[in-house]
Amino acid sequence: MENTQEPRLQVAMVPTPGMGHLIPLVELAKRLVHHHNFAVTFYVPSDGSSMKPQKQLLQSLPNSISTIFLPPVSFDDLPEDVKIETRIALSLTRSIPNLRDSFKVLTESTRVVAMVVDLFGMDAFSVAREFGIEPYILFPSTAMVLSLVFHIPKLDEMFADEYRYLPEPVKLPGCVPVQGIDLIDPIQDRKNIAYQAVLSLCKGHRLAAGIMVNSFMDLEPDAFKALMDPTSNLPPICPVGPLVQTGSVHQVNNDNSKCLKWLDEQPSGSVLYVCFGSGGTLSQDQVNELAIGLEMSRQRFLWVVKSPHDKATNATYFGVDSIGDPFDFLPNGFLERTKGVGLVVPSWAPQAQILSRGSTGGFVTHCGWNSTLESIVHGVPLIAWPLYAEQRMNAVLLADDLKVALREPRSGSSQGTELWVREPIVLDFIVFQAYEEALGVLRKLSLSEDQNSTFEILSKTECVKSMAIILQRGSVETRFDALTIFKKMAKTTSGYNWNFLLQD
Repeated sequence: MENTQEPRLQVAMVPTPGMGHLIPLVELAKRLVHHHNFAVTFYVPSDGSSMKPQKQLLQSLPNSISTIFLPPVSFDDLPEDVKIETRIALSLTRSIPNLRDSFKVLTESTRVVAMVVDLFGMDAFSVAREFGIEPYILFPSTAMVLSLVFHIPKLDEMFADEYRYLPEPVKLPGCVPVQGIDLIDPIQDRKNIAYQAVLSLCKGHRLAAGIMVNSFMDLEPDAFKALMDPTSNLPPICPVGPLVQTGSVHQVNNDNSKCLKWLDEQPSGSVLYVCFGSGGTLSQDQVNELAIGLEMSRQRFLWVVKSPHDKATNATYFGVDSIGDPFDFLPNGFLERTKGVGLVVPSWAPQAQILSRGSTGGFVTHCGWNSTLESIVHGVPLIAWPLYAEQRMNAVLLADDLKVALREPRSGSSQGTELWVREPIVLDFIVFQAYEEALGVLRKLSLSEDQNSTFEILSKTECVKSMAIILQRGSVETRFDALTIFKKMAKTTSGYNWNFLLQD
């Protein structure tokens, strides 16, 4: 019998370096494959490292998600102190010829209906449109940061000085005010080449056929309403979050099993989880002060410690493993003195599993958006310690708007954070205060569209945990339906390849 089954429609995805950019794209790809029978091909530029975590993640995906690693490009001409944003953008820019050749082969053998890139992927737009394919962006951060992206060209015209010296906070539509020093890191030095690169990327966002945002309407309703206003003259924008990692990039080894077993033995809500993401690093002084603070507090803790770096807060961005043994950089006797109260894990730990444990009562975090969404999904309140990229803006959103985090009281600066966290009283009552502050947000989120409460909030210690129930249930706006999302975007474009999405 003749096989009349139509071939799968193909979506191309182009991530730029960094696990924080790759994970949301992977989760989007998995949903397209599992729920709508798409096939997905990843085109991965080289970042000059071994890319071991990226390869482990991509090799773990279903057969209908394939990966093509583009040939390495050279970064030898870049200065040693180049900002990571410059290197991220150039990894794709310098890979465009190879991307074009490989993408051409895909279009000749399958029906490609879209190319999806991340926030640094604008250079790939020309490749997509050369072959009649519309390019889309999966924005891996908040609606608030996306609003800033569209506002930066205007700021550039209005102010000549550095933004950290702005006399008044920046007021983005639908967002809480943001001090200039809390704006994204790569625009804080306008003399750096990274500033012009980011300015160009911001302008490039307007050229997308549509932008999907890894956030959700209930979390940022006013920011999304402003972005989606028909009079805004922006591309179609659609919330698709929370896209959080399912499964683990790393295999669970004995150390990881040990930390999960230890967590299971601790009282409910008693452990403070301390981790600064795959890329974040502290200085030696900050490591020392954080260790002293944890020890003085007598608070149960699980700390994922990395080797310090005194010049960069993102020293492990292109590789999560520490250089040397991280334990060698802890204060003498710290491990012995905190034995039984705390547990220290080198370099990496299974974060999603840690946050899902009932004993985890708080999270000291760098405010990377993937980590933030994981904490929200699992209902864990936060202590915000932002380090780089857009993390200070995330901290503003979490502390000033959503009220689900506490932030060190020195706006926009990591200096002094270690002294603040050293105060025992902060670590002692942080979880309970965060629960209390989360109450108002959860009451708001627990209302359905007709304003009827979907469940009763019984106690403050259960409030934050209820957030996971809300997200699993989902509202009409937050339920993830890839087909619906693409339909919304297709209605505003005239691309032939998207016509099939308009058919029910």
